[in-house]
Amino acid sequence: MYDLSSVLDVEALEAVRPGTSILVSGPAMTGKEALAYDILADGAAAGQGAVIVSTGDRAETVIETFDERVSGEAYNLGIVDCAGDQSSAESRPQDGIFVHHVASPGDLTGIGIGFTEALEALHDQGVDSGRLALSSLSTMLTYTDRKTVFKFCHVLSSRLDAAEYLGLFTIDASAHDEQTLQVIKQAFDGLIDIRERDGTREAQVRGLTADPSDWTSL
Repeated sequence: MYDLSSVLDVEALEAVRPGTSILVSGPAMTGKEALAYDILADGAAAGQGAVIVSTGDRAETVIETFDERVSGEAYNLGIVDCAGDQSSAESRPQDGIFVHHVASPGDLTGIGIGFTEALEALHDQGVDSGRLALSSLSTMLTYTDRKTVFKFCHVLSSRLDAAEYLGLFTIDASAHDEQTLQVIKQAFDGLIDIRERDGTREAQVRGLTADPSDWTSL
């Protein structure tokens, strides 16, 4: 089981089944990516692997951001960089970090291949459990339609289940209509919904237990 409650103090996150995929949804600038990175860094501190699929930041920025969260501790990280201009570069393991470049956030096949190779690289480093963060589905939705993105999420969730990894996928709820959000949500086991009220960011967990959690401050 994965315990995420040290990052977000919600009972539903104390024992999350391996293979679970969670959608992190909320308006822009509400800390969705930061929450996902914090959950991955918390796992890395416990010796778990981390895989980050980045549609906006290049690999160098992802590494810098992750470094800040693990406070200099050694970790094993796989990055699928969909934002760089090195689409022809080969995947390369270095210092516990594996990087795979994809031509664009719309290359869903390439992203799937990169994820598989990242898992293999982490496995070769002796890592047999871990957490994935994909940021963000909203960027993918500017390249392709919601049904295609839904199918991609469904396939990737199945791969996470087979590998017994935990998956976190972020989406900007304010950038899409309700029908698109409903289609995408169907690909996931649970939802972390983020909102901002009176200057305070709050999160609610749904789908992992019978009832939604209370809203909890981030």
